[in-house]
Amino acid sequence: MSEKAVSESQHRTVLLEEAVDALAIDGARANGVYVDGTFGRGGHSRRILERLGPQGRLIAFDKDPQAVATAAAIGDARFEIVHDSFATMGEALASRSATRVDGILLDLGISSPQVDEAARGFSFRLDGPLDMRMDPTRGISAAEWLATEAEQTIEKVIRDYGEERFAFQIAKAIVARRAIQPISSTRQLAEIVAHAVKTREKGKDPATRTFQAIRIYINKELEDIEVGLNAALEKLTPHGRLVVISFHSLEDRIVKRFMAAKANAPQPDRRLPIRAVDLPQPELKLIAKVKPSVAEVAANPRSRSAIMRVAERTAATGAMK
Repeated sequence: MSEKAVSESQHRTVLLEEAVDALAIDGARANGVYVDGTFGRGGHSRRILERLGPQGRLIAFDKDPQAVATAAAIGDARFEIVHDSFATMGEALASRSATRVDGILLDLGISSPQVDEAARGFSFRLDGPLDMRMDPTRGISAAEWLATEAEQTIEKVIRDYGEERFAFQIAKAIVARRAIQPISSTRQLAEIVAHAVKTREKGKDPATRTFQAIRIYINKELEDIEVGLNAALEKLTPHGRLVVISFHSLEDRIVKRFMAAKANAPQPDRRLPIRAVDLPQPELKLIAKVKPSVAEVAANPRSRSAIMRVAERTAATGAMK
């Protein structure tokens, strides 16, 4: 069995039942339109299809060509895969006559097959080309970026996206090494970071935060989340559900703040003569915050940092734009 086949067969979808349950696909809603913004290897999509009615529809998104190839094997007329980021869902759904959707699921971050395949360049534990692109056909690789970017920018990316307190030392070491030889492999970068970081939390590889930071930056992950959340809010029909699974604090912070802001409508000056019916209404209602069970974490340690947040679209005026 190939490395790819092994990694895919071992992939476990995090919060599988909880996420699909949170979409509340039942009754008339079973024949609605749903979005899986991050197809991955299709765990959530397949479970959604099991619950959809005969007139239901599922539109999935993914940047990764391998994920798109996996999705192509799903022989279901109710399903369609879009080879692009979920940040493009506004335009993509409109072009497919999906003006309103009943539920949107975003499972953020990277999938196990991406991490476990050395050729993708995501892992500091496996030696491979320093790529890190979710879509290797678009944009520049991590190696190309590190070869030309200014030291100050590299430092800022590692500090801001990796929350790395040794960002200055790591950026300086990267620039010093590239002056001698190109940094083209994951092992090279991991070794540079290991020498620059003098201390680290017990059980955590020194390169963890740096690899996370560069991956997030190269793939514009945080920007995609912000754009995608706003697009999701615009597309959701009243009582439609937004379900988001995050895996690190930067992602979760964006999701938490977005949902909280939309669940609390701005209030006008109380001294103004405004009727209660004319007061701004919240656009979202917070439903739940869920973490993996002890059993799931034991079976799949990669799920331990996951946080799922669920919100429901209200019937506020903005929902009917």
